Amino acid sequence: MATTQHYLWAGGHFLLLLSGFRYFLAWIMFKSVSSWWYKASFFGALMSYFIVCQKALGTPQPTMTYVKRALADENVQYFLLAIFWWTSRPVTIALMPYFVFSLFHALTFTRTTLMPQFLPPGPPLTAGGPPQPHPLAKKLHAWVKANYDPAMRLVAIVELVIFARVLFGAILLRNSLMMPIIYGNFLRQRYFHSAFTRDAIALADKRITDLSGHPSLPPAVGQVWLRVRELVARWGGSAVVEPAAARRD
Repeated sequence: MATTQHYLWAGGHFLLLLSGFRYFLAWIMFKSVSSWWYKASFFGALMSYFIVCQKALGTPQPTMTYVKRALADENVQYFLLAIFWWTSRPVTIALMPYFVFSLFHALTFTRTTLMPQFLPPGPPLTAGGPPQPHPLAKKLHAWVKANYDPAMRLVAIVELVIFARVLFGAILLRNSLMMPIIYGNFLRQRYFHSAFTRDAIALADKRITDLSGHPSLPPAVGQVWLRVRELVARWGGSAVVEPAAARRD
């Protein structure tokens, strides 16, 4: 049976989805929208991630062992990043990864907790066997299972786009200079935690390398990119918190 804490966790995801949808809709239609919706979205993320982090790590301890364990947890990383976005000037695309995560969590919560309260179970597969989930719940489960990996690949690509956004935003003085530094460190952690992120970076690296080496461009362009690539690889390979078990709640 779901606990109050579980409902609060789900409530955070639903709040993010509703507020994020409102904010994205206005953005897509080129209409002005209050930043309240953006803040509400990340407040929902903070609700959900705080509950998960507290449940996984327990009461915070003033020890380096606890700090290292916390920083190695994916949920803590996304929780800290959500605090950063919540307290910063809105960057619309920064909502997208959280929106996708919340969509899958909300659908799973709907299937496992809400649907059994309103939909009758299906007949058992064998005589005397346990009842089966409602056909609609089965379809929802199949959809989530089939689309989870493609959605995570999309998130990994979007996270690279977010970095490009905040990097050029810093150059053009549209956001703080600290934003690409902080987000770059987050991506460095993601690289060591997530195979999806590694695949996205490998794809981006290949595309940029091919483009920079195109015969129509001066050779200096390719040389600059190779130097940048070398520096990024050296920085990315520096001390990184060892990843904990992969989990994104």
